[in-house]
Amino acid sequence: MMLNKKTRWVMPLFFAVTLSACSSSNGGRYDMENDKAPSSAPDVTRVEDAHPKYEPYSRGGNKKNYTVLGKGYQVMDSGKGYQATGIASWYGSKFHGHLTSNGETYDMYSMSAAHKTLPLPSYVKVTNLDNSKQVIVRVNDRGPFHEGRIIDLSYAAAHRLDVLKTGTAQVKIEVIYIENPESIALAELQETKSHYIQVLASSDKTKIDALARNLETKYLIKTRLVSVNNLYKLQMGPIGQHQIATKLNEKLKNDGYPQSYLISE
Repeated sequence: MMLNKKTRWVMPLFFAVTLSACSSSNGGRYDMENDKAPSSAPDVTRVEDAHPKYEPYSRGGNKKNYTVLGKGYQVMDSGKGYQATGIASWYGSKFHGHLTSNGETYDMYSMSAAHKTLPLPSYVKVTNLDNSKQVIVRVNDRGPFHEGRIIDLSYAAAHRLDVLKTGTAQVKIEVIYIENPESIALAELQETKSHYIQVLASSDKTKIDALARNLETKYLIKTRLVSVNNLYKLQMGPIGQHQIATKLNEKLKNDGYPQSYLISE
């Protein structure tokens, strides 16, 4: 059968949208019509929180704009700094073993979740505002598409938050954002600032000179004296990378110079 140009464009979009485990409500590829809790679930009380780490956003599931049930959504470029409060729900047996929106297999016994607009994958701390219980989940799916709900939790996450009995709960969600370590390293290599650590200040130049020699020998970092109104400020540096300067400053504090602090020029 020949398809016209418009039909060929619509069909891939349709199949992309139906990949969402939370967007379908009945029939089709699922073994059961309505969702439910597992009949014989393993003990999920010991399931660990998701462990946040840097992961590049996946190609699947991050289409910038998509539509479900006639409503359009726009996926965020980054989840950095995102937090919100609203209603959490959960999904279970109906979707267990089926593909999530980013092409992974949904495991209701893992600490995972679905969100409408966060980039996939994202790590989110979820707090049940009714009992203060918390979990960390890995968001790898789209949903929930019921009005007023902000996150769909896996069975295990809902169990830990004590949401199974009520079905929904008022929650606060906060993204745990992990920077790309390669980007951090590149930024440090390209850094043009010079960093100094001011160790202490004194009007006794003889004392400052002696301390400067000791510090240079011990830490293999040059020192300089900055004189202001007969007060001599002993500073170590220059140090080219902020991270190295920060670590050295912490070491100095631990070695008996608690008043030391960073200066960037």
